[in-house]
Amino acid sequence: MERRKILIATKTYPSISTKYKETVCTAGILLDEDEKSVQWIRIYPVRFRELEFDQRYKRWSIISAEIERNEKDFREESYRINDTSISVIREIGTKNNWEERKSFILPLQFSSIAEIQAQGKSLGIIKPKSIEKYFLKKTDREWSSKQKAVQDQGDLFEPSVNLEKIPYQFGYKFTEIDGVKHSYTISDWEISQLYRGCRNRSKSSALEEKENEAVSKVKQKLEDEFLSKKDLYFIVGNLKNHCKVFMIIGIFYPPKIAQKSEVQTLSLFDL
Repeated sequence: MERRKILIATKTYPSISTKYKETVCTAGILLDEDEKSVQWIRIYPVRFRELEFDQRYKRWSIISAEIERNEKDFREESYRINDTSISVIREIGTKNNWEERKSFILPLQFSSIAEIQAQGKSLGIIKPKSIEKYFLKKTDREWSSKQKAVQDQGDLFEPSVNLEKIPYQFGYKFTEIDGVKHSYTISDWEISQLYRGCRNRSKSSALEEKENEAVSKVKQKLEDEFLSKKDLYFIVGNLKNHCKVFMIIGIFYPPKIAQKSEVQTLSLFDL
């Protein structure tokens, strides 16, 4: 393995693995020694909740870790990581409308899913031409019997995993610059945590009321706030066993910057 620097761009909500118990798929930017962007990278598996506290990297952290190409995964962006070697170097902030984050991410932007596929890639960032609709889908409330069995496994030195199943999927219907329409679910850990946090903070007594309140607040964030106030980009990736199936694994959402004409018009009325 080789020690490299990686900018963490997004993490998916943890999943149950028969081999690794609980894992997180992380997508980011492979950096050179001068912290210049090289390429998109997918690191898996990461047993995130088993990491030491100071190794639990946040989104937009630059980390150093030992990695190597995952020879069992044909996708060229896929790497294996020695998660015990992770060291967090620094975090990238949001100053000047996310200027530094943009400097890492946007040079590696693709025009469309079709361009990602045409270049033989499986991971990238795109900017939708338009977003037509936010949507919500109910999903299974419980893990499968096979996944439950994995959760229940444990020994004296490793307690059993307790990972909550999120009973909803959130997503966007959008159109790309080439006119192609998509309907993609979002697997971004941030969105799942937003739902869980809103539900847990609810003062309602009934679970159904708590969930409805949380779903409403997620909708408010993704539909009302994001679509009106954020300059949205989608970090997208495909599935290993279904290479034509993509999903949104992360949302890049710097604030919209008002055009000069808008600023001038506002200033006239503010005098």
